[in-house]
Amino acid sequence: MPTRPSIILSLIISLLALAIGGIPAHAQPLPSLQVSADHHRLETSDGQTFFWLGDTAWEMIHRLSREDVEHYLDVRKAQGFNLVQTVVISDQGGNRNPNAYGHLPLVDNDPTRPAIVEGPANDYWDHVDFIVDAANRRGMYVGLLPTWGRYWQDQTPEPPLFNRKNAEIYGRAIGARYKDKALVWIVGGDRHFENEEEQEIVRAMARGLRDGDGGTHLITFHPRGEHSSSEYFHGESWLDFNMRQNGHVAPYRFFGNTRLDFERLPTKPVIDGEPLYEGHPVYRPDGSGYSLAIDVRRALYWDLFAGAFGHTYGHNAVWQMWSEGLEPINGPEFSWRRALDTPGAKQMQFGRRLMESRPAQGRVPDNDIIASFDVKADEPAVERYQFAATRASDGSYAMIYAPVARTCRIKLEKLSGSEVVAWWYNPRTGEATRIDQFPATGEREFTPPPSKDELDWVLVLDDASRAFPAPGTQIQISR
Repeated sequence: MPTRPSIILSLIISLLALAIGGIPAHAQPLPSLQVSADHHRLETSDGQTFFWLGDTAWEMIHRLSREDVEHYLDVRKAQGFNLVQTVVISDQGGNRNPNAYGHLPLVDNDPTRPAIVEGPANDYWDHVDFIVDAANRRGMYVGLLPTWGRYWQDQTPEPPLFNRKNAEIYGRAIGARYKDKALVWIVGGDRHFENEEEQEIVRAMARGLRDGDGGTHLITFHPRGEHSSSEYFHGESWLDFNMRQNGHVAPYRFFGNTRLDFERLPTKPVIDGEPLYEGHPVYRPDGSGYSLAIDVRRALYWDLFAGAFGHTYGHNAVWQMWSEGLEPINGPEFSWRRALDTPGAKQMQFGRRLMESRPAQGRVPDNDIIASFDVKADEPAVERYQFAATRASDGSYAMIYAPVARTCRIKLEKLSGSEVVAWWYNPRTGEATRIDQFPATGEREFTPPPSKDELDWVLVLDDASRAFPAPGTQIQISR
């Protein structure tokens, strides 16, 4: 058993390594991320497709202690997440209210003067360093917002914290600080633009980040709800991929909009960086007031089958790291620690496993493969029952998402080969059940296994000659 002095020495060495931004010798640095040659996906620098399975932790830097951060990351890593989205200067008073250790990010609220104190673990930026390193050591990337949008917009009676000049200086400074870390820059922060000057501030911050880190990280923009980065910056060279915020709503029409960005020219990858959170207030015809696991699963598969290269999950209590004593936002039902273990969070990994079990290159959205599905136009909440499909452009496989356990009719001629192997994939458990093999001709009806109407399923159809493994079985190395 280790002696007490050896434990203390080990702890000191670990803290010193973190303080200087180092990664322990036993951990391999994560490869950088880049846009794929087809411009529809992200991949690692060693050429592997990167499926972004993110979690939303906007207030993590501002509110959590180091022990809390370690717990949060351990849980999400075990649940299959490989990226976490968070904010340096958070929305909930991140420039005025100290973090868990009493530190603020700026001197006199001046973005050109980061509050840096010599030595390890004794200022706000040391805490940011700790969080980024802790995620990277676990094989997780960080989607890092330098600031929330409120700080480049009017905060009457205060003026905006950022302007063109100091935004670029600030961006350059943090770009340089995190140049060698495994992260993606996300500018913006959940705000509409009220004038051109606000857009110029965001552009200036992006220029600063790119100058500071030498272009080593991808950059995207986090928009307001039900909008996309493409509406403002699609043609700009610094925007490497589009991020949508399809919003905290349940109908299909919002998530189906992901396809608009998939098809937009010039081609850029697209992801939904803020969909409906689990445990979030949302209108439901049955009168219940909060979104459920089924709602966030629908958002996941609707986005993926509309062309997204990954997905970001969120929980209403976790994004704000809410616990007793803090002002609640949008009525969280329980603390962030308890919320880490909700069903929807644990089921996101099954979407990742499914998509990684078939080749990503050449995958396209194709709802036209669905000839019909058993949902009536006058049914309550019909938009929550929208079937959606994706397939390989070479016809080697197709996936059809059934958000409710109803029969659908599929056009088999869209698949290659003479024979089709069909599977039902359970998005709640990740289990695959082989249906049968039959000729790839005409149309065929498929009815999900006996289950409650509100339970969803994924139908997977494979060209039999490709001999794909069961859906959810990994066929490629992917972080």
